Amino acid sequence: MQYRRFGKTNFPVSVFSLGTMRGLSDPSVFTEILQQAIQYGVNHIETASAYGNSEQYIGETLQHLDVARKDLYITTKLPPVPDPQQMEANLDASLQRLQIDYLDNVAIHGLNTWEHFHWVTGDNNCLAPLYQAQKQGKIKHIGFSTHAPLEIILAAIETNLFSFVNLHYYYFWQRNEPAVAAAHKHDMGVFIISPTDKGGQLYAPPEKLQKLCAPFSPQVLNYRFLLSDPRITTLSLGAAVPSELFPALEIADQTNPLTSEEQSIFTRLETQLETALGTEQCRQCYECLPCPEAINIPEVLRLRNLAIAYDMTGFGQYRYGMFENAGHWFWGNKGNRCTECGDCLPRCPENLDIPRLLQDTHERLNGSPRRRLWE
Repeated sequence: MQYRRFGKTNFPVSVFSLGTMRGLSDPSVFTEILQQAIQYGVNHIETASAYGNSEQYIGETLQHLDVARKDLYITTKLPPVPDPQQMEANLDASLQRLQIDYLDNVAIHGLNTWEHFHWVTGDNNCLAPLYQAQKQGKIKHIGFSTHAPLEIILAAIETNLFSFVNLHYYYFWQRNEPAVAAAHKHDMGVFIISPTDKGGQLYAPPEKLQKLCAPFSPQVLNYRFLLSDPRITTLSLGAAVPSELFPALEIADQTNPLTSEEQSIFTRLETQLETALGTEQCRQCYECLPCPEAINIPEVLRLRNLAIAYDMTGFGQYRYGMFENAGHWFWGNKGNRCTECGDCLPRCPENLDIPRLLQDTHERLNGSPRRRLWE
């Protein structure tokens, strides 16, 4: 296991952190997952008040682990609220469930909208109770977790209020690269959310993608893309059973720059994208937004790109099904909401027939509605 400085917290955090949104069906299994992760060198546990019984299970397990509290870094996440008193109550409840005297990190959970941003930075500053808790020794550092559009993430980073950020960034979705760069510039720890699941359901890749990534697995290749980036501190590793901790922990020492072989595979993937999509490839410039019908056009077309180029249809159906069902966690309407108003067409540098591609994506990927896992 390799360790990296978690930004201005100065914590030496393992490059894989144990995320605890999964594995909550059985307390004994949860305990085994936690024990195995620590045994293999994971020293950062990340949870949230919204993750079912996660905080309670962690608190109970910590009472029986043969590891000093000072050797573990524990982060929990609290939802943004307009009422500072509610934030204070939420913090105290988390400490009680975790059965600890202090938290190494507290993150605002889901700073996803401009309203959340103003709750955090405005006159009713919901961070005030967290600052007070810092003075009291209840918490050490404050950060934020986000699924927001890039401009909101950048604005939150530029406030200089935070020591770290949890965000999405993967090989198959690099929109947030400017946020990674900005966080690094501000000496913030960078925590990557769900690199295997939201990064493409890479634990169950289609055969075509497996062949394109050979001799590596798509999952390992994505891990290497992230681990080779020194701006990134740690990757979330969630597991429902202990065996799912691997293969991540098997490559936790591979933080070296990408090898020539790995680089050639990424070139192969890019070539496949160009060849398969041709003149219908959305290049993710985001110039088509805003859409009058609130369709997240770039994300809809990204899912189409992946389905056509790499047969990642299952992943596309999984994510597309979340549109209109996950609120601010995954914003945007589905492609069939397009009224063919033409507002986006003159702004597309690729001259894509966006209304037709949106409808095509809907026909390919529309399925059962999906919600957030903890819901």
